[in-house]
Amino acid sequence: MTIIYPSAAQIDEAAALLDAGELVAFPTETVYGLGGDAESADAIARIYAAKGRPANHPVIVHLAPEADPGYWVSDLPADVRKLIDAFWPGPLTFILKRAAHIPAAVSGGQDSVGVRMPSHPVAQALLSAFHRRRIGSGKQGGVAGPSADRFGHVSPTTAQHVRDEFGSAVHVLDGGAADVGIESTILDLSRGFPALLRPGHVTPQEIADMIGVAPRLLDGTDATAPRASGTLKAHYAPRTPLALLPFSAIEQLLASSGDRKVALVARASSAGEWARAAGVHFVAAPEEPQRYARELYGLLRALDRADVERIFVEKLPETVEWIAVNDRLGRAAAAFEDEE
Repeated sequence: MTIIYPSAAQIDEAAALLDAGELVAFPTETVYGLGGDAESADAIARIYAAKGRPANHPVIVHLAPEADPGYWVSDLPADVRKLIDAFWPGPLTFILKRAAHIPAAVSGGQDSVGVRMPSHPVAQALLSAFHRRRIGSGKQGGVAGPSADRFGHVSPTTAQHVRDEFGSAVHVLDGGAADVGIESTILDLSRGFPALLRPGHVTPQEIADMIGVAPRLLDGTDATAPRASGTLKAHYAPRTPLALLPFSAIEQLLASSGDRKVALVARASSAGEWARAAGVHFVAAPEEPQRYARELYGLLRALDRADVERIFVEKLPETVEWIAVNDRLGRAAAAFEDEE
């Protein structure tokens, strides 16, 4: 299907809204973001209010291709420059020490800040237009852009997903379906060593290949790690209760589900007769990690509309190829652990 991107006039209109302190939802290669002026405490407050996001939970600053990342941080280490050359524009976010003139609100009050440069052409056009508006003002025109959904819910990967969340309350630029489908990799380089705060499309091995050292894979117990977007234990959750289990455990639950209508997301090779069982809404899980990531959030949103009482998802292999999808599914399931 041919995607008709917003016109130059529509991009300029959206940039003007950002310049006026309003919010604009925009596409990136990962998910749709809910954007506001990253140097305006008022605009950032509007983002938090619209999402229902805790004020101490930081947002990521999105930069135009021509922007200077050094403006946002107190130091830009050599390893960061190598990674920028390799992966920007693209789905890699850096956590670095925040420059003193950048509002603390964008970082949830921390002394660090998350920055990335998206590759989606509509995002780049919007960011460049906003950047141009700030030329001569001494500011760079970065856009704070967490996912354009209510806090903790499934991230949006289409413009319609954003409209489903906010209706007409938020101006939306439509750039088609997100190609990556899950949020960016977040790499913390603010503490003297690289640490992976959130897995994503850019893998730990790719990072290690560029800087000569593998990032530490944090398990959530490091109290010194900076807070970052999408790293809470429970996140990315549908409204329908979801359980992530080995298929043997799912079979037992399916057998005892009685007349309840449930959803089953599993590999076709695992599902067997359960794929055709009465009361089971079966979805064949993608076998390839990148395709699974690209389709995941759209699938969860569709299951919220499928009139099922519960979603059972087959646990995926615990290998590096599946680390990002496992992360998102694990956080989605964690939202319902108290209901077990």
